[in-house]
Amino acid sequence: MHNPVPLTLAVAVERWPIAGVFAISRGAKTEAAVVVATVDDGTFKGHGECVPYARYGETVESVAATIAAQAPALASGLTRAALQQAMPPGAARNALDCALWDYEAKRSGRRAFALAGLPEPRPLVTAYTISLDTPAAMAAAAEQVAARDLLKVKLGRAGDAARIAAVRRTAPAARLIVDANEGWSPDTLAENLAACADAGVALIEQPLPAAQDAALLGLATPVPLCADESAHARPSLAELAGKYQAVNIKLDKTGGLTEALAMADEARRHGLTIMVGCMVGTSLSMAPAVLLAQQAQLADLDGPLLLRRDRPHGLTYSGSLVHPPAPELWG
Repeated sequence: MHNPVPLTLAVAVERWPIAGVFAISRGAKTEAAVVVATVDDGTFKGHGECVPYARYGETVESVAATIAAQAPALASGLTRAALQQAMPPGAARNALDCALWDYEAKRSGRRAFALAGLPEPRPLVTAYTISLDTPAAMAAAAEQVAARDLLKVKLGRAGDAARIAAVRRTAPAARLIVDANEGWSPDTLAENLAACADAGVALIEQPLPAAQDAALLGLATPVPLCADESAHARPSLAELAGKYQAVNIKLDKTGGLTEALAMADEARRHGLTIMVGCMVGTSLSMAPAVLLAQQAQLADLDGPLLLRRDRPHGLTYSGSLVHPPAPELWG
């Protein structure tokens, strides 16, 4: 099935300043570099945003070029369903997939959740991220947001036991998630797991480098483990058995909402708890993920809160809640 009219494609690279510094085990940054795809039939336009990630060999230039290469196919009637075979998973396909969802919603006059056969979305509790820093700095940052329901604590360097203990002291009531971003090793794993258990951490994301996942096989961990860098699209799920209890589904890894919805279904069949996460981007990146997160146990969609400013018609955040997107933003 082809789109009823040919679509033109525009690709733009945008840079959005971060409020302060966003730091994880692999490094720090002060801006979010995103790529926006816009499809246009002359009457309706659809927009999608992705965040290229160097961890997966992506740059803004390579992702923008990969998206732009689909212009002839879109002009010839490429559909969202056909896109899944035309492009591999990753940030480039995410931007185009989500732009096509947005376009389909605008063209049909129906919301994207209805097109996906999903119930009307509701506000969700989202995690708020505490960047990796010294224990004192992280404790001070946690104190400022201690009233939030859910905090995500970035770890992954020597001295993490002191960091998580310091955060817990200043945010005694918040539910805590830890994200090590592959920063621990088999040698430090037991110590760090024990420290997280002592702090009452609810979930730990990607404690080891993806290539060292075998060390987790059959591990009796005191805190559930969630695959992030080890999980991409559906084929990666089978490799998580016996190592992880949860999976973090991100649209920039799956290559869009279409694959992410299918991956969530399959993750449940594997008995995995679902978390929906994000890279640091604007509300246009988060909007489709809010639909996916309706069926997740945990949501980490705080990207716009980490920016100095967001797009017009951006997502509404109230307290710990993120609200569904307005049609002026997406879908």
